[in-house]
Amino acid sequence: MIQKLIKNIRKTNTPIVVGLDPMLSYIPEQIQKAAFAEYGETLEGAAEAVWQYNKKIVDAVHDLIPAVKPQIAMYEQFGVPGLTVFKRTVDYCKEKGLVVIGDVKRGDIGSTSAAYATAHLGQVSVGSQKLTPFGEDFATVNPYLGTDGIKPFLDVCREEKKGIFILVKTSNPSSGEFQDRRIAGSSEASILSNTDKSDLAGAAGKPLYEMVGEKVAEWADTCMGDTYSYVGAVVGATYPEMGKVLRRVMPKSFILVPGYGAQGGKAEDLVHYFNEDGLGAIVNSSRGIIAAYKQEKYASYGAEHFAEASRAAVMDMIRDINHALEQRG
Repeated sequence: MIQKLIKNIRKTNTPIVVGLDPMLSYIPEQIQKAAFAEYGETLEGAAEAVWQYNKKIVDAVHDLIPAVKPQIAMYEQFGVPGLTVFKRTVDYCKEKGLVVIGDVKRGDIGSTSAAYATAHLGQVSVGSQKLTPFGEDFATVNPYLGTDGIKPFLDVCREEKKGIFILVKTSNPSSGEFQDRRIAGSSEASILSNTDKSDLAGAAGKPLYEMVGEKVAEWADTCMGDTYSYVGAVVGATYPEMGKVLRRVMPKSFILVPGYGAQGGKAEDLVHYFNEDGLGAIVNSSRGIIAAYKQEKYASYGAEHFAEASRAAVMDMIRDINHALEQRG
């Protein structure tokens, strides 16, 4: 699937992904009213509004972009009807030729991790049948439990030719509470008391995110496509200097970059997330695109033409990212 992502990036000449992270507050009143008229103010009604909203946005932008990234929590909040719409959204985007990155952030061990991998990337056995539960092309994965949590995903990736993006340095402000902590090497730490080890963890050694990046690079080597691995990483746009380091640490991994736009990430800060071949990263924007009509810049489109506003926002993002990459070259 990494080959399809690269093919789509080259076809569209843009390394961006649209985050399909719908909230009811984003959905125009006319769509909500129509859904509630049919299903009432119920979970089914909310899910129908999300589906109609997603469909119009995908119709408006699918020819401009290589991939989408639905965040499952935004669907789970509406219970089983919401999960049904998540699946419908995945299927519809794939029908449009888009790569689908399931932003599910799963992380566990053993049979539980294997079940998560099956649910989102693989096939489940039901009697004599092999059935696809959700069917995304990629999934985001939390590495906190170590190799025990990642290996079941790697196994499914190899079998299904699909991929994962492992959380390495996330874009949120408090990510540094754990991810930036410096960890002593074993030889250095062995000569210190427990108290001194605690001090060292805060002041010396490598930051944890870099050590996670090194593990991602190891896992990537075991699960290669043609030139890039099925194993990628999530590195936030809000930490460009760290992104520059992690690009070197993980040369064969695609980097999924959240945090552009609404969270403060700027195109010119992202050029070092890419390799010299112009590949190696894909930049996400969620509410900056799907709720573009609420921004002053696109307000003239109005709620009636929210999907056209989203298309305009995608085109502006394409120009912004591509201009920054051209300036780098």
